[in-house]
Amino acid sequence: MKERTYNKNKAHKAMYADLRLQYPNVPSALLQTIRDNAMEAIKATKFKHLPRKKPTSGLRYDKRTMTLRGHQLTLSCIGKREKLILNVPEHFKEIFETWEFRSGTLTYSKHNKQFWVRLVFETAEPPQATGKIQGIDRGLYHQAVTSDGQFFSSSKIRGVQRRYLYNRRKLQQKGTRSAKRRLKAMSGREKRFMKDTNHCVSKKLVLQPGVAVFVIEDLSSIRTQRRGKKMNKWLGSWAFYQQEQFLAYKAEALGKRVVHQDPRYTSQKCNVCKHILRTNRNKSRFCCKNCGHQTHADLNAARNVRDDYILSCTLERTQEQASVNAPYVSGESNLV
Repeated sequence: MKERTYNKNKAHKAMYADLRLQYPNVPSALLQTIRDNAMEAIKATKFKHLPRKKPTSGLRYDKRTMTLRGHQLTLSCIGKREKLILNVPEHFKEIFETWEFRSGTLTYSKHNKQFWVRLVFETAEPPQATGKIQGIDRGLYHQAVTSDGQFFSSSKIRGVQRRYLYNRRKLQQKGTRSAKRRLKAMSGREKRFMKDTNHCVSKKLVLQPGVAVFVIEDLSSIRTQRRGKKMNKWLGSWAFYQQEQFLAYKAEALGKRVVHQDPRYTSQKCNVCKHILRTNRNKSRFCCKNCGHQTHADLNAARNVRDDYILSCTLERTQEQASVNAPYVSGESNLV
């Protein structure tokens, strides 16, 4: 575009007529979808460089270009609409039959040379669940440790990651055509394994009866610190954000909540007497130098995460009540 803008309305006025003349066989709605995708890619780069064009980009569809009647799905294409019958898995049938269909995305996978349709459904928000608050500590040795004493070990994950790392190094050193084919076949397996593991753990956590709020640590800046080559590589393979996303959307579907808490001193603070000392923790053992309390370090951290969140909520409610009772009282008072 001549104008340096990623505004979709301006792009529509400037480009729509030319695109219709240039591609008369492409449906109008698909042209607009492609243009909007291009505008979003430009917006992401802020004109610093040209966005990379993938050979097979996804196409968005809405209710005008994609219709769903029963198990029959029709898609707008060049020429007549394509029709296909969906084979809905058993675990998706409830969503498919009770939720409202909104839109979809058509993509192509070069790995297995297949087209995929990702459908978007919408439903009303479930009523808010009531129950207890549970703290969750996430770490490298344990995927998750809850404040009520549940441990989800990472030993199997670490074993699989070491095996894939060893095999990749050996194949890369070999460098033959068969080794490259093997590397290509291996690509994505480790990510799919981690995704499945995170799905399983988040599902077990969210289905706990009587729990309404999950408190997790805010780990958004954990990879910004330099901790050495080995630790940085270990942290880089830790899919904690993916697990957090899975837990959040599964909890939302059940009317539960996931909240974040400041992680500072949760590993050094005693859950019983609240004494903070770095030497209280020695690897996985926690022994308070002040009161003598002993427990697993991750369990102690999970309970601190829960208690810190409860304390912060209590302080917020107290301050709000104070401002309601005395709205004109300032923080400083002058004595005469």
